[in-house]
Amino acid sequence: MSGSNTIDYRPKPKPGKAAGPGEFTIAAIGLEHGHINGMCEKLMEAGAELKWVFDEDREKINHFLKKFPGVRQAASKAEILEDHEVQMVAAAAVPSQRGDLGLEILSAGKHYFTAKTPFTAKEQLEIAKAKTEETGLKWAINYSERVAVESAVFAGQLIDEGAIGRVVQVIGTGPHRLNAPARPDWFFKKEMYGGILCDIGSHQIEQFLYFTGAASAHVTLSNVANYKNKQFPELEDFGEASLTADNGAVNYFRVDWLTPDGLPTWGDGRTVILGTDGYIELRKNLDVTKDTGPNHLFLVNHEGERYFSLTGQVGYPYYRDLIHDCMHGTENAMTQGHAFKAAELCLEAQEKANWLEK
Repeated sequence: MSGSNTIDYRPKPKPGKAAGPGEFTIAAIGLEHGHINGMCEKLMEAGAELKWVFDEDREKINHFLKKFPGVRQAASKAEILEDHEVQMVAAAAVPSQRGDLGLEILSAGKHYFTAKTPFTAKEQLEIAKAKTEETGLKWAINYSERVAVESAVFAGQLIDEGAIGRVVQVIGTGPHRLNAPARPDWFFKKEMYGGILCDIGSHQIEQFLYFTGAASAHVTLSNVANYKNKQFPELEDFGEASLTADNGAVNYFRVDWLTPDGLPTWGDGRTVILGTDGYIELRKNLDVTKDTGPNHLFLVNHEGERYFSLTGQVGYPYYRDLIHDCMHGTENAMTQGHAFKAAELCLEAQEKANWLEK
């Protein structure tokens, strides 16, 4: 946006549908995490038709069908995988099982859309890379704290337009409320959830790569701890990491399961994006003590300062672009390399992490 008044910048029009009736059919397998609901909702808003659902747990199925009435309950995974109408399967299985499920889905000739984190071990990632090369199908990952947050979507638009110049640093916080009684057993077993940097840290690493335009990075520091929740010895309730990108940009992020009960949402997620000509701050879920609604963005550059309230203003182009990519063999939503690089780096951060607690 050279020579223009970035302070008057407006969001791009909200995305339309990528497919008409009957053009793109999806199914849901694995309902272990509530992310599956948002994934299906946004794909349907973008034109997908949700035909099937399968899970071993009848209670989870009943809850899902209340949200998505009219969806057929499959008797088995095979019933979905053998249905030639289904082009994509969305899934939020136990994290340690997401890799194997993806292999099954791609082997059946369908695109795979998984909740983060997609892998809990590097071996799973390497097998997935080979499978996507073999099949040409997509192994898409729902990094929802960027692609499903309108303030983050708008931040990407501002950066693309040059509103803050070259991005040189991203600082992120990803606090979450633990709500332990509502969590399944696997949530507290490290082999199954992968560790805090592997799990919720994946959001932070993906947004760092995206906002800086980096193709790769290396982990320079990573730490984890269990400061509060001793009754769950395998839980990490705190994690932090620093990364340096191949283009010289740097990153620090902190994630935790320590959100206090007094906060009216699950976490006060924030991102600060520093550029050579300005900066952006995102207050993703609320502006604490002022506004309990989400999607606050603050822009400061050489021309002044501006606040944006973005709920309902931007939409979620990632889901439209993902459907279009699957239908036409393009890579507009997110390249496979980017999706896998973010996954690789969160595994690296987890593997290198020091244990802080004394």
